[in-house]
Amino acid sequence: MSSYRNKAINNLDIRCNNNNYNAPAVKNKIILATGLCFGLSSVLLSGCGNVLAESNQNPTASGSSQSTNPSTAKPKSLVGYSYGSRPLYLVDDMDNSPLKTQLKSCEGQTAMKSDFSISHRGAPLQYPEHTYDSYLAAARMGAGILECDVAFTKDKQLVCRHAQNDLHTTTNILATPLAKKCSTPPKFDAKGQLTNADKIECRTSDITLSEFKSLRGKMDAGNTKAKTLEQYMNATAPWRTDLYSQNGKLLSLEEHIKLTESLGLKHTPELKTPAEKMPFGNYTQDQYRKQLIDTYKRAGVPADKVFAQSFDIEDVKYWLKNNPDFAKNAVYLIDDSNETAQGKTFDKNDPTTWKHSMQQLKTMGINIIAPATWLLVTSDGKGQMMPSEYAKEANKAGLKIITWSIERSGPLANGGGWYYTGLEDAINNDGDLMSFIDVLAQEVGVMGIFSDWPATVTYYANCKGL
Repeated sequence: MSSYRNKAINNLDIRCNNNNYNAPAVKNKIILATGLCFGLSSVLLSGCGNVLAESNQNPTASGSSQSTNPSTAKPKSLVGYSYGSRPLYLVDDMDNSPLKTQLKSCEGQTAMKSDFSISHRGAPLQYPEHTYDSYLAAARMGAGILECDVAFTKDKQLVCRHAQNDLHTTTNILATPLAKKCSTPPKFDAKGQLTNADKIECRTSDITLSEFKSLRGKMDAGNTKAKTLEQYMNATAPWRTDLYSQNGKLLSLEEHIKLTESLGLKHTPELKTPAEKMPFGNYTQDQYRKQLIDTYKRAGVPADKVFAQSFDIEDVKYWLKNNPDFAKNAVYLIDDSNETAQGKTFDKNDPTTWKHSMQQLKTMGINIIAPATWLLVTSDGKGQMMPSEYAKEANKAGLKIITWSIERSGPLANGGGWYYTGLEDAINNDGDLMSFIDVLAQEVGVMGIFSDWPATVTYYANCKGL
């Protein structure tokens, strides 16, 4: 190999690995035409393939020098997509089947972005949820849509938090002077021992946006039996990790929108049910609903790129009435807590236990529902998964379906917990997750799957051409 060819590949290696796309698109085309990417490692080739492909789509794209601090660096509009090792770990763990053979055959495929792969709070299987690093990790795994769960601060600014009252488990607030402002701050006895670990509660509405931004995100966990704050905060589940918790930059909704736009992705904000009794001062629920949509309008985001969500059907009704353009993609989130008929116990195979029929939801103007995964899949009692009656009725009514969330449980040897309710005979090892995804995609017909580790869904979607 000539020294010129070596130098060219070394330069390409640097650009692909660092995402410093300084070469004009025309040079990328020349590099591709001369085959200089041939022979590089599969991981690098995946990154190069995306750089070249996206440069062809955007001839004016170029990079610039950025901060090396990952918590503050401005992201590139182009990212190199990568699966990492987990998707194939799951494929290897599958029982022998035609599906396993097919998924295994895709091992050498180039990772690509897919709207079928929806980031749930970023990539919180290993990164602190709703943080810059978590979102960027999800984007690099090929998630086509990023979620921001929306809560409001004391000064009525919108921020990304899964719940208005989770700062004590998802941030370092208890280790800061802001702990004193919590709705239920930590209390200590004369010996300095924590006495109310099971009652601590810190809300976004306890602090201002500026104060919120001073905090750092951590893995969501809290030891309710702890006797010290250190014990309380250092409670990450053993199947997760604190390896990527060093930065934990928190984002306002406006910052999340800018990040998502810069990455060329779509948006799915969820309006969280307030922990505060509304109105909060003079701030009403309608103002909250309106503020969310107005934030996207002000940022110039087209309505068809936004999938606004809520578990509160009244929120969706408000958008249908007042924001019909955004309401076309509005998503009604569903589990047994908000869609169980009065006096009944929810049964995914018994329509008489459901609060609303699917046709009633469709008649209201709702186009997309997002039930929890276990509502959509049932079992024949012999280890075979299949669509539930809930899924069949939704399809019959012409509703589009999204579902949440996979990769949110620990190892599946014991059935996987709540997200796999009623599937204990069919889910007994990690590899069964791929079969579960396949039933959701091919038999239920969902249009997208939320995941705490988007690479898993992205790999499946790329292999199946979704």
